[in-house]
Amino acid sequence: MTPIKRRDVLRISGGVAVSLTLLPKSAWADEPAMRKSIRDMFGDKPIQDGRVTLTIPTLSENGYSVSMNVEVESPMTENDYVTKLAIFSERNPIPLIAAYHFTPASGRARIASNIRLGGTQNVHAIAQMSDGSLWRASAKTFVTLAACVVL
Repeated sequence: MTPIKRRDVLRISGGVAVSLTLLPKSAWADEPAMRKSIRDMFGDKPIQDGRVTLTIPTLSENGYSVSMNVEVESPMTENDYVTKLAIFSERNPIPLIAAYHFTPASGRARIASNIRLGGTQNVHAIAQMSDGSLWRASAKTFVTLAACVVL
């Protein structure tokens, strides 16, 4: 039997270490993680459909830059305005994509931006009004090249 040399042990253990770092970790959040993130931000208040319009492409060729437009129907007066707008993802490593804060001085509650998406999924926009009510919209996009992958 040939004795194992120190050099061979170091070479093998180095190869194993590199291999383990290249294995994909769990890079996706899931729907329960997203619901927890929403609950952490807004509490257990009921969320109604309506007043929010979320527009993203049905097919996104590149998840690294997906265009998104969100608009909330609100007069933006001292008595009735959007206080917060949050965007959530079902599959990104971190479910909260972005949160925006508004005042009546904002004029309109509208966001136009590009976001990163880690694969085909539903994106959710939730708006909190000055009276505390919550409104939402959701849209699905099919992503052919996913972003947000953790290796």
